[in-house]
Amino acid sequence: MKNWVRSQAMALLEALLRLLARPFSTFLSALVIGIALTLPALGYVVLDELSGLAKGVSGKPEISVFLKREINTQQALTLQAKLQQDPRVASIKFVSREEALKQLSETGGFADVVGSLEENPLPDAFLVEPAEAAPQYFEALKAHFLGLQEVAHVQLDSAWVKRLHAIIDLGRRGVLMLGALLGAALMIIIFNTIRLQILTQRHEIAVSLLVGATRAYVRRPFVYFGFLQGLVGGCVAWGLVAMFMALISPKIVSLAQTYSIVFELHGLQWWHVAALLGFAGVLGWLGASLSVRRHLEERSSR
Repeated sequence: MKNWVRSQAMALLEALLRLLARPFSTFLSALVIGIALTLPALGYVVLDELSGLAKGVSGKPEISVFLKREINTQQALTLQAKLQQDPRVASIKFVSREEALKQLSETGGFADVVGSLEENPLPDAFLVEPAEAAPQYFEALKAHFLGLQEVAHVQLDSAWVKRLHAIIDLGRRGVLMLGALLGAALMIIIFNTIRLQILTQRHEIAVSLLVGATRAYVRRPFVYFGFLQGLVGGCVAWGLVAMFMALISPKIVSLAQTYSIVFELHGLQWWHVAALLGFAGVLGWLGASLSVRRHLEERSSR
């Protein structure tokens, strides 16, 4: 065990020295990896922020239950007490026709219209918050409310929420697909980079194998080199994403304020950074592993 740890540490140190020996080449490779990872990482972080906003804005969407015109206030309050006992209802608020008309008159552009009305055309209504937010739950409650003789119309306020979540989910899937494609491209780049290094050291590798070195011994420094190269590229992507988030955050917050939405971008969280660095490191490790294995297989087949 002690020898294994020592051999791993020596291979890691050798890979690190190779990176430091060519700083300009290392920087260019890391820049390519970082730029390629920045777009999917930035897209995923922004979508993750919007997903949190969607959950905060939507919460548990309400169901608007409009009563028939002939139902008086006392009958409405009696029905409210009855509905409140239903375990499927988390809360219920009674909105009288007078209160609804007042709210409408306070809405910009409707004050003159309300003032010209001879009588209040609005019905009494309930705003119902279901105990669960599943779409099928809303449909079941809607059918139940429509079966009540006091109810004239039921409106679900969940359709726009479902569309918003569907759009965010579609965007997240698109970002993951883009990340997978760019990840495959990066593996090819790292594969070729390691292959060039192997070709420049092919005589050293041949001598090492002749004197009894194992394939694992030969492969180990190159694999660590690929992993470190990917990790450095991940750090570059981390910095670029943080920079872009700092640039676009004020614009997004300002846009949200025009819609009276309180929204703040929190930027990269620790799990975002861990996932980004881990993904970049794994890409480097895979590209290097495939490259070394290919070289050793070609050598053995000769």
